Amino acid sequence: MADQSSADFVVIGSGIIGSLTARKLVQAGASVLILEAGPRVTRDEIVARFRNSTRRSDWMSPYPPSAWAPHPIYQPKDNDYLVQAGPYPYPAEYMRIYGGSTWHWAAQAWRHLPNDFKIHSQYGVGVDWPMTYDDLEPFYQEAEEIMGVSGAANTGSPRAKPFPMEPVVDSWAMRRIRERLAGTFEVVANTTARNSRTYDGRPPCCGNNSCQPICPIDAQYNGGVAAASAEAAGVRIMVNANVYKLEHDDKGRIVAALYYDPDKRPHRITGKTFIVAANGIESPRLLLLSASEKFPKGLANSNDMVGRHLMDHPSTSLTFDADEDLWLGRGPQSPSSINTMRDGPFRSQHSPYRLDFTNISRVDGTTKSLISEGVYGVEFEKRLRHSAAREMNLKNVLEVLPHPENRIALSDQKDAMGIPKPQAHYAIDDYTRKGAERSTDDFKRVAELMGGTNLRFSKEGDFANNQHICGTLSMGSDPAVSVCDQWGRTREHENLFLAGTGVLPTSGTCNSTENALAVALRMVRHILAEQGAPKPAA
Repeated sequence: MADQSSADFVVIGSGIIGSLTARKLVQAGASVLILEAGPRVTRDEIVARFRNSTRRSDWMSPYPPSAWAPHPIYQPKDNDYLVQAGPYPYPAEYMRIYGGSTWHWAAQAWRHLPNDFKIHSQYGVGVDWPMTYDDLEPFYQEAEEIMGVSGAANTGSPRAKPFPMEPVVDSWAMRRIRERLAGTFEVVANTTARNSRTYDGRPPCCGNNSCQPICPIDAQYNGGVAAASAEAAGVRIMVNANVYKLEHDDKGRIVAALYYDPDKRPHRITGKTFIVAANGIESPRLLLLSASEKFPKGLANSNDMVGRHLMDHPSTSLTFDADEDLWLGRGPQSPSSINTMRDGPFRSQHSPYRLDFTNISRVDGTTKSLISEGVYGVEFEKRLRHSAAREMNLKNVLEVLPHPENRIALSDQKDAMGIPKPQAHYAIDDYTRKGAERSTDDFKRVAELMGGTNLRFSKEGDFANNQHICGTLSMGSDPAVSVCDQWGRTREHENLFLAGTGVLPTSGTCNSTENALAVALRMVRHILAEQGAPKPAA
């Protein structure tokens, strides 16, 4: 197995966080190589797959997994890649492709609230972060300026500078909802990485209503844009390079990454510093796969914390018919929310939450439902029009606390490359369930204010998954219960750093990407200061 290449920094994963971490390093003059397990894809390819899909409501259909870099697929049937150990299912969806999973996101880019960093000291639950909101604030701003983030002024997260741009203009439906709930609920524009004007060479949102699975014009920032910007800056991205092991020397320093190509030929990449920046499932999987005689539990895992504290944001929901035509489906799919329950003393008793309004066209779902009921002809047209015009939906976005028994482990099953599949152990505790129960009062009040009829709550005890995988590589001040320190450095391997949503020690009530990106940008500044930033080539 001959060395194929070497670099100052070897980054595992080409998603938003891996790509933008690599870009910042190469801009400082370092040589950087990204190893991406999946294939190179383009926006044009993804849009074509979406348009040609027979499963338009299946947002994963434009992203088929490759045999050499599989990822979870559940429709039309489960491919059994993520093995479920229970007691509650954790059907995570993500992609292993050039640019990663944010080709396929709602682009919500919320900052945590200041109290989210200290929920243990404030409320006696969870853990405190090894940093404060103020420590992270400038890196939030840096992340937002890179991605092009817009939002309302009243997010609850203090800002030293304004957003890069104003929010995308409200659709008619969201405007009416805001007007009718005023005085009882404050409905605010979601904080999103979506252009309301031309920004960074990308156009403004034109209301395609397909943010998930793909923005067809790149008005919405995504990992493909991030990866392309990294390459333009000088980062080398090697696709179809499925890393299955990290090698170390006698002192525990990482010396090489081993990967398979699509024909299962092994390759070896050397480097000075390694950054694992895959997602919260694939990153702990790689560390566990890298077990050796010196580290029999896997890398960075002498305390058995790798993979533990798996978190997400479960949701319950309410669907109902408003008393006026709203015509959901114009503009972004997730444009507005209610944020009054994100923080407060109640957090000592139950989960906080956001209430998120759905603006997804009702036509496809209603059509399928009516056909399955055997409704045709005039009645079909009448009911379809009614649902398309008046049906609306909102969901809660609930915090999950970090529990060590919620974890990603290695399964005894193997994928097509002969590599053990990841296995999810997951449960939803009473803290989160009590938050869901509390949100039901808000659901009912919103429906009342909208003149709602035909209320359909999600099935009691059923939680939808929001695909905000975090916590499996938790950073912290206590080496006994964390995997890395506040800079992402693993304690047993001085040149191995972790980046991505897995390092987040708590989940809060907002999507994990911007928070993880801000942490990663802070990590890069520390690494460069510690190592002495290489001088850019003349």
